[in-house]
Amino acid sequence: MSQHHIVVFGATSFVGQILTRYLWQRHGIGGEVSWALAGRSLGKLEQVRASLGPQAAALPLIVADAAHEAELRSLCAQTRVIVSTVGPYALYGSPLVKVCAETGTDYCDLTGEVQWIARMIAEHEATAQKSGARIVHCCGFDSIPSDLGVHFLQQHARQQFGQPCSTIKLRIKNMRGGASGGTVASMLNVVQESVKDPSVRKLMSNPYALCPGVQGVRQPNVTLAEYDEDARSWLAPFVMAGINTRVVHRSNLVGGNYGADFRYDEAMMTGNGFKGRAVATAIGAGLAGFLAAAALPPTRFLLEKVVPQPGEGPTPEEQEKGGYDFRFFGRTTSGQKMVVKVTGDRDPGYGSTAKILGEAAVCLALETDKAKVGGGFWTPATAFGDKLVKRLVDHAGLTFEVL
Repeated sequence: MSQHHIVVFGATSFVGQILTRYLWQRHGIGGEVSWALAGRSLGKLEQVRASLGPQAAALPLIVADAAHEAELRSLCAQTRVIVSTVGPYALYGSPLVKVCAETGTDYCDLTGEVQWIARMIAEHEATAQKSGARIVHCCGFDSIPSDLGVHFLQQHARQQFGQPCSTIKLRIKNMRGGASGGTVASMLNVVQESVKDPSVRKLMSNPYALCPGVQGVRQPNVTLAEYDEDARSWLAPFVMAGINTRVVHRSNLVGGNYGADFRYDEAMMTGNGFKGRAVATAIGAGLAGFLAAAALPPTRFLLEKVVPQPGEGPTPEEQEKGGYDFRFFGRTTSGQKMVVKVTGDRDPGYGSTAKILGEAAVCLALETDKAKVGGGFWTPATAFGDKLVKRLVDHAGLTFEVL
C-alpha cells in the first residue's frame, strides 16, 4: 500500500502554496486523506509547511526534482496520486507523466497546454493503459468548469429530452480575477513552439487535437466580434477556448457520448448594443495583437518584461473578490433547448483553481473506481463526472444549476 493518498508536487510554486493551504484547511493531518508536500528544495518546502502553523510540523516533505527520473520514481512509490503544479508543463512536466505512466501512479495537473497534452497522449497512453495509471490533465479553471458544465447539461438533457444536446455554446457572462504569471508563461511558450514548428501550429488549430485519428464535423469558433441571439449579447473571443474546447471534444470521444455531430464553442459576452460591439471588437483586436507580439522576438522580449511572471499573481484579497459566471446554451437535433449556469466564488486562475484541483486530486485518490476508470488519459468529466460536481458544490464554492 502507498504511504500517502496524495502528494502535492511543486508545493512551493504560487498556486502550489494556495493548494497546500486549501488541503490543510480541508483535511489537516490524521483525517481521511493522507498527504505530503514535494519539490526540489527542502528549505522552501519547510517554509511552506511553517506558513501553515505549528500544527503542520508533522506534514511529510519529499525532495524530488522534476528532471530526475530516479527521484520521481521514488516519489511515485510513496503515493496513490501526484497532483502537479510544476509548469509550464511543456518545459518541466514530461518526465513525471512518463514515470507515472510506467509505475501505475495516478496523476492530475492544471495544464492548459494543448500541444504538450497531445504529446503525452501519443507517447504514454498505451503504457498508462497497461500499468493502470489514470492521467487527468486540465483539473483547474482550465478546463473543469467547461468540461463538467457540459457534462452536467448533457446529464439533464438526457433525463428531460431522452437525448444529449448536439450543440452547446458556453458564454462567459462575467469573470473577475488577476492574470496568472504561470498561465502567461505557458501561453508564451505555446506561441514560441508554434513559431518554430509548423506541425505544432497545425495541431493548435485543430479542434480535435486531443482526439487522435478523429476527423469530426466543422466546429464554430468566435475570433471576431459577433452577435449571439441566444445570449442576447455581442461576443468576443475567450482566451481559454483553445484548451477547453479540445478537452470537451476528448470527453465526447472517451466516454461522454455526446454524438458524432456534436458542436461546441466558447466566447465572452460583452453586452448589447453599440458598447457591447465596441468592447467585443477591442477584445478581439487586443488578443490578436498579444499573440502577434508574442510571436516576434523583439516584441516578445518587451511583453515578457510587462506581463506577470511565474510565481506572481493576485493577493489573497483579490482572489476573494474574484469570481465567474458561465452560461451553457444547449440544443438537441430536434430543437429542444436547455440553459445551465455554472459559477465560481474566487478568481479563476488561483483561488478557484486551487480548490478545484484539490477536490479533483482527492476524488481521484478516494472515489474513482479503477474497475470503471482504468489506466489511460482521461478528462475531468469522464474520470470524475457527478462525484466531482458534488465535491465542487459542497466544498469548493461552485454552483451548477439548470435555468
